[in-house]
Amino acid sequence: MADSPFDFDSIVDRSNSGSEKWDRYKGRDIIPLWVADMDFRSPPAIIRALHERVDHGLFGYTRPWQGVTDAVMEHLERDFHWRIEAEWIVWLPGLVCGLNVLCRAVGEIGDDVVTLTPVYPPFLSAPSLSRRNLVTVPLVLRGTRWEADRDELERAITPRSRLLLLCSPHNPVGRCWTREELLGFADLAKRHNLVIGSDEIHAGLVLDQEKCHLPLATLSPDAARRTITLMAPSKTFNIPGLGCSFAIIPDQGLRDSFRKAKAGIVPHVNSLGYTATEAAYRHGGEWRLALIDYLRDNRDLVIRAVGRMPGLSVTPVEATYLAWIDARKSGIDHPARFFEQAGVGLSDGAPFGAPGFVRLNFGCPRPLLEEALGRMERALARP
Repeated sequence: MADSPFDFDSIVDRSNSGSEKWDRYKGRDIIPLWVADMDFRSPPAIIRALHERVDHGLFGYTRPWQGVTDAVMEHLERDFHWRIEAEWIVWLPGLVCGLNVLCRAVGEIGDDVVTLTPVYPPFLSAPSLSRRNLVTVPLVLRGTRWEADRDELERAITPRSRLLLLCSPHNPVGRCWTREELLGFADLAKRHNLVIGSDEIHAGLVLDQEKCHLPLATLSPDAARRTITLMAPSKTFNIPGLGCSFAIIPDQGLRDSFRKAKAGIVPHVNSLGYTATEAAYRHGGEWRLALIDYLRDNRDLVIRAVGRMPGLSVTPVEATYLAWIDARKSGIDHPARFFEQAGVGLSDGAPFGAPGFVRLNFGCPRPLLEEALGRMERALARP
């Protein structure tokens, strides 16, 4: 990283900026490593593009222009060998919004939505908010890798099952699903005639050099027909506050249902969100590769440090900038509260469906991460 033209080590003061991440602990000496929001300035190309748009001075209702649509299509073909049609794209002001629309668009009230836990909390709330029945299947830890139990997943399917919600790469366990695993999900969906909702927002954040993200919809024509893929540049390029996401829906019928479910209640994407998205996909590639290198070193630092901490364990993080830490052997009743009292704010595992775990966001400058890990070690060493 010494020769990188980008600075990831500098700590940017986010106080008085309305930061959800930092304002949670406003006025307290707590390092926030909880919500999936990185503490790095966005790529210079995005910042320049936003300045140009602001200088234009007009911020009226905005439709996606050809350039931003082309940028998404070129990104998918370049990075994932996925050639899509422009009409497959449905723009959204946020991926969580997309999850909720997805649950409303598939099946009927009272139908089952199946997902794997632990998982990002909106996966667990969206079905009930859509008056669907949530069915959860726990991931299993085999060795040092979290995997889906195919037999348990099969047994969870009922005559009312209509939707399989997947997180790929998976938040919070950091798995980059293999082709074999994805084929297993696609086969299950085909045999039970399920729609697959695939949240692929962390697709650009695969850390393991020998692995790559594979969009589930690219596996086969049948997989494409039954899959609604949710994506966004927000996690990769650290622009979640600009609110620009999209669904890719090859099947006309599913696409019509999705559009109908969002009609009248989902607002349009704002002009700055579109601007940032086009700049990210056209000009953010070099920055993203430098970021991956930096995050990989941060991940390795976390793995080593947690490995020294009594009662804690962490599995390898193949993708994302989130470490899933098991504190169940520590004897600590509320690990998130314990570490918060030690000056480190982590995500509690309970809302993910896994009490006794915590999630640590290592998408931050290394000096900040080193201080946070030191606080954790010192807290655990106290009698």
